[in-house]
Amino acid sequence: MFRKIQATVRRIPKGTVATYGDVAAASGFPGAARQVVWALRDGKALPWHRVLGAKGKILLPGEAGMEQRLLLRTEGILLTGDRVDLARYGHQFKNRRVKAGE
Repeated sequence: MFRKIQATVRRIPKGTVATYGDVAAASGFPGAARQVVWALRDGKALPWHRVLGAKGKILLPGEAGMEQRLLLRTEGILLTGDRVDLARYGHQFKNRRVKAGE
């Protein structure tokens, strides 16, 4: 499960973002947003900063949240408070059917 989620996160292009729920659904695990969080913690060399909470909100507290804001800004993503405009910067995953056991 984590490998599929991590592969999906790697598909988010620079300058765009996706929500935890979007990543879960695109990975074939709708409703597994919390597992996305764990997959991001477990993965190396992932663009973790491009994954946000519902409605584009940065959920990480403290230094991690500050780092996420900085990384997003370096990619040209504008923030309003703790939110990113998903209509402008949201990545749309191309739908593909996930085969059982894939």
